[in-house]
Amino acid sequence: MLITTKTHTEVSMSYKHLTINERNKIEVLSKEGYSSRRIAKILGFHRSTISRELKMCSNEYEAIYAQKDKIEKSSSKGRKPKADDNITKSISEKLHKKWSPEQISNTICKDVVCFKTIYNWIYSGVIEFDVSKLRRKGKSRKAKETRGRFNIGESINRRPKEVKKRDTFGHWELDTVVSSRGKSKGCLATFVERKTRFYIALLMIDRSKNSMLGAIDKLIKSLPLKALKTFTSDRGNEFACYEDVEKRGINFYFVDAYSVWQRGSNENSNGLLREYYPKKTDLSKISVNELISNLMELNTRPRKCGSIINRVGRSK
Repeated sequence: MLITTKTHTEVSMSYKHLTINERNKIEVLSKEGYSSRRIAKILGFHRSTISRELKMCSNEYEAIYAQKDKIEKSSSKGRKPKADDNITKSISEKLHKKWSPEQISNTICKDVVCFKTIYNWIYSGVIEFDVSKLRRKGKSRKAKETRGRFNIGESINRRPKEVKKRDTFGHWELDTVVSSRGKSKGCLATFVERKTRFYIALLMIDRSKNSMLGAIDKLIKSLPLKALKTFTSDRGNEFACYEDVEKRGINFYFVDAYSVWQRGSNENSNGLLREYYPKKTDLSKISVNELISNLMELNTRPRKCGSIINRVGRSK
């Protein structure tokens, strides 16, 4: 689907209600893994407008329901919840397990405390928690991509439609998480299953195609082949091993240039992993046991797009 971008002159400083067409675009981009910041930039709205819009739906954003519920939700004003000791204790426990206020308000405190109230309780000292440990909300700039690329391989446009719908298990998005520039060559091969958002990371000594193929072979040995139907990645040189992967019975597809949102699940999961391993981390020095423990914690955290049950196959 073609998403058009508003020019700067088309964006009015005065408040403008979202149309159903604009909400449909938000739905498409949200389901593809775009953050509210990215959606706002593409559609030409302020980030807070998109952020508020996405929060109108308690689960996955649906344009038609957002349009229908807008008047009701904007007119209803709830009473501020009282900072009950049991509630604040539960919130504090989850915050120390690296849950975000949004995740907490959408699960254990659903219909009781909104995420804004949790933030207010933290900042006011009602809940004792180090504010610096909350996920950073400020602007960030990505380093310019300097690794090599190649232009062969099957385009994502030829990938089966069922993959985009996320209805079937076994379709994975791939990427690499690297150490700080100049620190070391150590890095992580990351894999996200599109339907469940189950996340796997494997240590690599460097960002070469041989190291990536080795990581993929480890994944193949740990999972039944029927659970590995397709792979989707960018065209970084580490994925030049795609022909060898296809010989192992897995179809490999590549996203379009400058279209990181086409593998948005992996991009978002990598961001969550960075909470454990900030960009200055030397990834060659982390232990396998530590990585496994952090991945288990990450995979059992609730996400807006899927439940814990979906990812680890257990009931709450």
